[in-house]
Amino acid sequence: MIIATTIQEVRAQVAAWRKEGLTVGLVPTMGYLHEGHASLVDRAVSMCDRVVASDFVNPTQFAPNEDLDSYPRDFDHDCALLEEHGCHMVFYPAVSELYAPDAATYVEIQSDMPKQLCGKTRPTHFKGVCTVVSKLFNIVQPDKAFFGQKDAQQLAIIRRMVRELSYGIEIIGCPIVREADGLAKSSRNTYLNPDQRKAALVLSQAVALGQRLAAEGETSAAKLVGAMTDHIGREPLARIDYVSAVDGVTMEPVDTIKPGVLVAMAVYFDKTRLIDNFTVEG
Repeated sequence: MIIATTIQEVRAQVAAWRKEGLTVGLVPTMGYLHEGHASLVDRAVSMCDRVVASDFVNPTQFAPNEDLDSYPRDFDHDCALLEEHGCHMVFYPAVSELYAPDAATYVEIQSDMPKQLCGKTRPTHFKGVCTVVSKLFNIVQPDKAFFGQKDAQQLAIIRRMVRELSYGIEIIGCPIVREADGLAKSSRNTYLNPDQRKAALVLSQAVALGQRLAAEGETSAAKLVGAMTDHIGREPLARIDYVSAVDGVTMEPVDTIKPGVLVAMAVYFDKTRLIDNFTVEG
């Protein structure tokens, strides 16, 4: 597996692959990889001739009070996982490689879409996400890019950005990967102490509750969200940021549960913020 640290290296290697007529897939990550990331690489390998993964903790998507400095990092482990799953190149840039000291250009969706869900308490987050993903798209110029459904709002925002900026890249959403007990895989799970780790199961339990209510025919978003909120609220270590039902494409709040609705949540366990979601099936 090639380890590239500069934009020039990535572009040169991708150009060489293109000369061979090979297709290229991109898996953007912030490192500290787990089985969820591995599933994205597996999907990319199955659909593309060559796969590039980025390993970059992007500073522009963190607010000043968030966990940029403490965000977990283990590049050697990341490389071992990526190579094991067939990744062909990892892009591991320094911050200075992607952002000039006087950087003043950002990509941002000017609508209410990034202001919903996570955007309510992280107002600059998706501007940072769109900016870094745009940079990676411009550097790698992939045919397809792979993102996890756990970050459902991010996935929807990237789909819209790609459509509106005419990138011509196919965006592939991949299913949430969970621990054996149901907790969604996340790099931030490592922050949890044993009691918090046990308490965090209320997220996947709430997802299962919401899915069951939807399958049984509950059409009131308020009732379904209320039941999930009540369940999470019974866990003393859980502090709810939001539990919401929104349109799965626009992220706008909905009153009625029907196929395509996204039911998403963010919950704090002390300072650790975890997310989970499900989409109502047809």
